Amino acid sequence: MTARVLDPSPVAASYRDEVRRDVERLAARGRRLRVVGLLGQDDGPAATYARFARRGFDDVGIEFDLRHVTPDETEAAVAAANVDPDVDGIFLYYPLTDRRGDRWLRELVDPRKDIEGMHSFWSRLLYENQRFVDPEQDVRAILPCTPLAILKLLDRAGMRGTRENAPLDGVTACVINRSEVVGRPLAAMLANDGAVVHSLDISGAVTFEPAIGRHTHEVRDSGIDRASALAAADVVISAVPSRDFELIRGDEIRAGAICVDVAEFTNFDESVKERAGVFVPRVGPLTIAMAARNLVRLAGIAEAQTAVDAG
Repeated sequence: MTARVLDPSPVAASYRDEVRRDVERLAARGRRLRVVGLLGQDDGPAATYARFARRGFDDVGIEFDLRHVTPDETEAAVAAANVDPDVDGIFLYYPLTDRRGDRWLRELVDPRKDIEGMHSFWSRLLYENQRFVDPEQDVRAILPCTPLAILKLLDRAGMRGTRENAPLDGVTACVINRSEVVGRPLAAMLANDGAVVHSLDISGAVTFEPAIGRHTHEVRDSGIDRASALAAADVVISAVPSRDFELIRGDEIRAGAICVDVAEFTNFDESVKERAGVFVPRVGPLTIAMAARNLVRLAGIAEAQTAVDAG
């Protein structure tokens, strides 16, 4: 067996087409969308990501204003973008300070401009499995753009469950790295759709039990080891940001599994492609498309609120 390699670029292009149409409709009503990106490095992964983001936003007609900041300037830069009526979205390129400082910066972003979907306002809705902001269920909640991109790619790769109201029922997933940016929200999103998710991290292993027969997923200490988690998984997603990570080998995974590499440094040995069913080598292009999609949705929420206030 040789894995089908799923390139995220064509998938991202289809979503950009959708976003472009929405942006054009807003522009026809005199609404031009603008994103401010804050970057603290001149080179490295964050700077590369920001360059790709510019291309993605330009492609759909969204103005992208990239601002270089020092650690001492970041809080003021976020505050200025929050209150600027000409700024519709804010994108932070980490690291901007240190881990604790970056977590604080995410909380400073106005949720109404948080196109990454990382503010605790959105995280609370995600972890409580509340998919709409309002009781009438007219306004969908914003989801974190990288985990959302991964879910879209898994769907395109053929990940399917057995129930309509729990689309991932029967799926077992292994997510390696439980970060607040990717691993933890991704595990919650998979479990909320019905999957059993083994979450492995340097601090230990937990299992996200599916939200079937209850409102949201549950998390329990499981102690499952790497070998057992990988062998059981229909889907393996790894996002360990270290060259020292022991690469996942083909003989560790289930034959035909879907494997997704999210990390800055590859997390998979080449032998995985000889055993997996589908291999996704990167996610970045679709992450940017999902951020643009989130921006359009936030702009729609803002317009609806303006109409209510005017009425």
